[in-house]
Amino acid sequence: MTGTLYLCATPIGNLRDMTPRVLDTLKEVDMIAAEDTRNSIKLLNYFEIKTPMTSYHEYNKIEKARQIVDWIREGKNIALITDAGTPAISDPGEVLVDQCLKAGIPVTSLPGCCALITALTLSGISARRFCFEGFLPADKKEKRLILEELEKETRTIIVYEAPHHLKRTLTELYQVLGERRITLCRELTKRFETVFPTTFEKALDFYEDHEPKGEYVLVVEGIDRRSLIEGEQANWQRISINEHMNMYENQGFERKEAMKKVAADRGISKRDVYQFLLSQDI
Repeated sequence: MTGTLYLCATPIGNLRDMTPRVLDTLKEVDMIAAEDTRNSIKLLNYFEIKTPMTSYHEYNKIEKARQIVDWIREGKNIALITDAGTPAISDPGEVLVDQCLKAGIPVTSLPGCCALITALTLSGISARRFCFEGFLPADKKEKRLILEELEKETRTIIVYEAPHHLKRTLTELYQVLGERRITLCRELTKRFETVFPTTFEKALDFYEDHEPKGEYVLVVEGIDRRSLIEGEQANWQRISINEHMNMYENQGFERKEAMKKVAADRGISKRDVYQFLLSQDI
């Protein structure tokens, strides 16, 4: 019989956050696939778990995923754990899950700790709608494209960052997004957990005199939807309604459809556009 892949969330700091269900599963499966076996052995030893481990990480995620799929096909039950938190979130586990699903292998997730959700609930910033970027890419061109997308993001934005890159990332976000509310969460669930609600400018001033320590989750407020719409409408005011109409008609839109789009862009009624165009014909 085919086995099952279990995605097991592990603590992000406080070991008492380990769920009984995850503990039972880690003891009962045939093998544990761990992002860093040297780190995970400390966790397993603490809970007296003797299940054998195999490494599964960013640098072997394709080849090793195939091997794990073969083991599960042979009937082995395998648990996937990451260094901390929920597997597949900013983690190579997403590749293994994808390959298992394509192979028709059962996958189940055992919920538990997740740093982004923990930080979001502590931030004081709207949690109704949010987007998660994880760690921003190291490639400058790719990072610039992502930051440009985030500039008009109306949802709350969540980013992970290491202490030695924090000041650079805060500066880059500030330069693109402008002044915003931000909550910096560090060492979540640990002894020195800190939740720092502030703004970009104040955060940059603070870290001029204080060295960042610990792993950070940055929760940034999205741009106000009304401000975004007003800003876009203001941009359209730089050209005349005639020029605006010509732009759409040159793209192949019929006159009525072009009038409708111009009205939506400028935040006015279609009748206003019609009356203006009529006055130009007189």
